[in-house]
Amino acid sequence: PRLDTIERHGYLFGHPIAHSLSPLLHQTIYDNIGLPWSQFPLDSTDMDLFLRLREDPRFYGASVTMPHKVSILAHLDGLTPEGSSVGAVNTLFIHEDPMTGKRLYMGTNTDVVGIRESFYQNVSDPDACFHGRPALVVGGGGAARSAVYALRTWMKASKVYLVNRDRAEVKAVIDECTARGYGDDLIDVATIDQAEALEGVGAIVACVPNFAPKTEAEKEARGVLECFLQKPHKGAILEMCYHPSPWTEISEISQKAGWKVILGTEAMIYQGLEQDKYWTGRTLEQLPVKKVIEVIAAKLSETLL
Repeated sequence: PRLDTIERHGYLFGHPIAHSLSPLLHQTIYDNIGLPWSQFPLDSTDMDLFLRLREDPRFYGASVTMPHKVSILAHLDGLTPEGSSVGAVNTLFIHEDPMTGKRLYMGTNTDVVGIRESFYQNVSDPDACFHGRPALVVGGGGAARSAVYALRTWMKASKVYLVNRDRAEVKAVIDECTARGYGDDLIDVATIDQAEALEGVGAIVACVPNFAPKTEAEKEARGVLECFLQKPHKGAILEMCYHPSPWTEISEISQKAGWKVILGTEAMIYQGLEQDKYWTGRTLEQLPVKKVIEVIAAKLSETLL
């Protein structure tokens, strides 16, 4: 990239990242608050290359995505509570040591904030919708761990049900969350019969790709989700999958069951805004939230045509 045309620059570091909306999101923010900055895509698995690039004095930070969210930890000087608790970092920012003036490379996880804000920015009455109720997480990967953290730490979930086709993945999520201090009351819901006997939920975070269930294990997991969707209390579901389309099979099933559907683009937008709070020092109120939502919606409409 032509770095001489801008004042400061960052990177989106990961692979593959061709479909990512991150550079567009951040450029929209910088253009609207008058900063001559840019985030450039660095589609690479070469950690040494990234470590060299971050030494540039004009570098302000990076969005870090797969497969680097855990491996980057070894190359950081410190972590925020979110980065430490989740055990994965999606944001690198710079902190200058007031004593020595040395640049410190810090890591945080804004995915958890993206999940939290998706609910609080779209649900008018959290007390009536999901506070004090069980919550449900569908999936067993990194996003599921972030969802458990957000639900337990900020969203007042009384317990969290975990639904997934793979029991070993669920056990890994429970073990890791427990080791990191927020694994209380995580319950593996393996069958429809088990789900029928449980209390209904107020918040659901779906962290699986958009595909129709094929195996028996996948069909059972989908049946468990549908069982919770059909219970009397109707809450809000965040469908984290938004590529290639933000409206998925799970979105459709949930809407028909009477649930409020929050698209995964909301989580992507609010985690990105949180990143720019670290990079620019601005508050959320000082960032062009409405403009970012408009630009991302327009881009998605364009890709779906």
